[in-house]
Amino acid sequence: MEEIYKIITQRRTIRKFKSKKIPLNILKKLINCARLAPSAGNLQPLEYIIVNDKKLCAKIFPYLRWAVYIHPKGTPSFKERPSSYIVVLVDIEKANKEYFPYDVGAAVENILIFAWSLGIGSCWMKSIDKDKIAKILKVPSHIMVDSVISLGFKAESPIIEKFKDSPRYWKDEKGILHVPKRELKDILHYNYYHR
Repeated sequence: MEEIYKIITQRRTIRKFKSKKIPLNILKKLINCARLAPSAGNLQPLEYIIVNDKKLCAKIFPYLRWAVYIHPKGTPSFKERPSSYIVVLVDIEKANKEYFPYDVGAAVENILIFAWSLGIGSCWMKSIDKDKIAKILKVPSHIMVDSVISLGFKAESPIIEKFKDSPRYWKDEKGILHVPKRELKDILHYNYYHR
């Protein structure tokens, strides 16, 4: 149990990757973890595309927006790009429009946590050109591109900082990413809301 807690508390968003391919069987396991996440009404409207072809990855890359607070420093260089993507899809004919975002959140978190446990870094992106990505991947009109998860073996180790007055993350002079997080004591209440 402590191992799961450690994985969850140490997981960070990664935007620099090693140029090592992720085995297909691992990518399939990530999707299986997503498939078994909770789904509102058990409607299961989510589908996934694994993109691990180098040329196709290169076509998708320009339609992803990386790290707004530290742009352009947060965009991976050519040698630091992800080796794979998982494109999260929603079948809009099956989905409950009010609740499917919760399905996406639960499924993606399963992917991120399992990936981290294997030494695979990830960056979950919603700021993307959905139409262009859908066209490249030949996604039919009743299926919506929701988000993209960039994946690769980690080539950076972001540091958690105490949250002060801004959520903005930054890179220091050595290129190390610092990410402010609120402390447990600042968000936890017992029995009633209190300050």
